[in-house]
Amino acid sequence: MPVSTVQIGRGVKAFRHRRLPPECVRPQGDRAPLQRLERIMRSLGLHTVCEEARCPNRPECWPRRALTFMLLGDVCTRACRFCGVATGKPSAPDPSEPGRVARATAQLSLSHVVLTSVTRDELPDGGSGQFARTVLAIRETGGGATVEVLTPDFRGDLSSVANVCGAQPDVYGHNVETVPRLYRRVRPGADFERSLAVLAEAKRLRPDSVLKSGLMVGLGEAIGEVVEVLRALRSVGVESVTVGQYLRPSRHHLEVERYLDPREFEEIAAEGRALGLSGVVSGPLVRSSYHAGETLRAIRRDREARRCR
Repeated sequence: MPVSTVQIGRGVKAFRHRRLPPECVRPQGDRAPLQRLERIMRSLGLHTVCEEARCPNRPECWPRRALTFMLLGDVCTRACRFCGVATGKPSAPDPSEPGRVARATAQLSLSHVVLTSVTRDELPDGGSGQFARTVLAIRETGGGATVEVLTPDFRGDLSSVANVCGAQPDVYGHNVETVPRLYRRVRPGADFERSLAVLAEAKRLRPDSVLKSGLMVGLGEAIGEVVEVLRALRSVGVESVTVGQYLRPSRHHLEVERYLDPREFEEIAAEGRALGLSGVVSGPLVRSSYHAGETLRAIRRDREARRCR
């Protein structure tokens, strides 16, 4: 029986996927660019979701210096059954972290910065202040990088959404992750309508920014349910959506119910575009920040073209 191994993440034993479809395996390529960025991240004491969530796209993205900073440490207060990030009691937020992220942005000459975080339900503001401070620190470098945030749901606290929006990110993202029917199994502690409310508030506060969300497939959802999620996202002003195949991080996580055919991802993208989503990135290895900078630029070109008509 053929075996494909996907190894992403520091200090995590490789999980061996049997009969993994070839479109779900990313060739490892030259590790030198990955090691250089790893050294920079370690020297600055920073984390990336690329490593912690074991993203399969590092061999493609990191040589292009496309990466996602993970704020507020590497330990999450929730235990979503699809996610490879460690769960437990996190340490206190580091006040120097925003400055270190800004220095890394300048050192790497990043043109587009993506910021996400672990969920910090124990913090009064859910960590929203750290998002805002980091966005502002990046702006202060004067490098002109666009900034995208991918926030947790802040337990539905819309004042936390306002904290982040006050720093004026170019893209506000929050992932719904899966279809509503599967939330109890996949995202205990989360709520689909709460996530929609977070997105709607971000759009109300920052109408000119790009609103973004994402979800996984292969967890037992029907394609019709995915389309209904896309429709719900569009109804609150979302313009950009990522759709990718769920890959099991370890044998302790949810099993993959089905690997979708690449043509099904193309059909999902077509459905999204028909609903008015101008930035749909859909494919087996697509993740939340995959080609994020390119997607933002494409949406802005599309907006400008509409204004000129």
